[in-house]
Amino acid sequence: MSSRKSKNSNLKHGECISQVQRILRERFCHQIPKGNLFGVQAQYKHLIELLKRTAIHGESNSALIIGPRGSGKTMGTFAENLSFLLEALKKGDRTTSCPVIFILDEFDLFAHHKNQTLLYNLFDISQSAQTPVAVIGLTCRLDILELLEKRVKSRFSHRQIHLMNSFSFSQYLKIFKEQLTLPEEFPDKHFTEKWNETVQGLSEDKNVKDVLLKHFHASKDLRSLHMLLMLALSHITSSRPFIIPTDLIEANHLCSMDSKANIVHGLSVLEICLLIAMKHLNDIYQDEPFNFQMVYNEFQKFIQRKAHSVYNFEKPVVMKAFEHLQQLELVKVMERTSVNTQREYQLVKLLLDNNQIMDALQKYPNCPTDVRQWAASSLSWL
Repeated sequence: MSSRKSKNSNLKHGECISQVQRILRERFCHQIPKGNLFGVQAQYKHLIELLKRTAIHGESNSALIIGPRGSGKTMGTFAENLSFLLEALKKGDRTTSCPVIFILDEFDLFAHHKNQTLLYNLFDISQSAQTPVAVIGLTCRLDILELLEKRVKSRFSHRQIHLMNSFSFSQYLKIFKEQLTLPEEFPDKHFTEKWNETVQGLSEDKNVKDVLLKHFHASKDLRSLHMLLMLALSHITSSRPFIIPTDLIEANHLCSMDSKANIVHGLSVLEICLLIAMKHLNDIYQDEPFNFQMVYNEFQKFIQRKAHSVYNFEKPVVMKAFEHLQQLELVKVMERTSVNTQREYQLVKLLLDNNQIMDALQKYPNCPTDVRQWAASSLSWL
């Protein structure tokens, strides 16, 4: 009886989890706004007043919304203000001419068009009294005005609204809770209550707060938070239907993993040895460029010192491994190859620093002890 009850409970949880994941993934991936955009209320009030004068009173306007990616430029402008505009247009009851709103995302890209004709025409129309027009540009570029031609700049109102993600950590915690909270209309009321209680508990957990604080200081971009929550959400199952602190800790670890260090984990021992040889060359020559022959000589010193035939590869094989590191973009060619330049003497640079190499070696499966010791030595084998 107990087994049957447990099975039914898991089945019920499984159905709920499918719906939870669908709702939350849609929220995270499509950035459907839930709750307020924190720290930018004054800026959006300014924008709404601007659009109101166009939609209701027939006054043409232009403005730029400037802010880093993830600050709410696109989501706020489209989601919050377009619904307002529709209502305003209904109330306006204009019989002479209908106001037109242009929203130009990635506004700086329009500045690269030949003669900036589109921008010139839009701003020129916004100065005429014939049709009420609002031109709203969204951009990350702080120097956007410097990209505009003189004739375009002269027709722009020079209104700028800056979004700087100025919310506090307490507001960030509130966003965290709102993004995970299930809506009241969720079919299973009991599951909803339990889920939302768990979310409240997560927001009060010290380990979770530490993870969120690190994330907050690294980036206030809410898309980064969505990625963290998406990874944590993937851990829930019918037998463990709620997110626990460990899920967020592991998700944060995945978010902060070094992609280049991860590539090192899949290299051969020979390729690892070449990276270590390049690490020592960087130490000796203070990050100056080097060539394959120098790397090969450094590798030979290690072989002679250890007297291991297991690492004694033919030079063409070592060259092939070196070229593979270039293909993986762990090594960068510093100059174009001329007709007379041999591949062995082409200058290159290592794109991994010492910490990345050592951290990767700590996690490298079955790394030979002598190779690990060679990497840890502060000086090259003499």
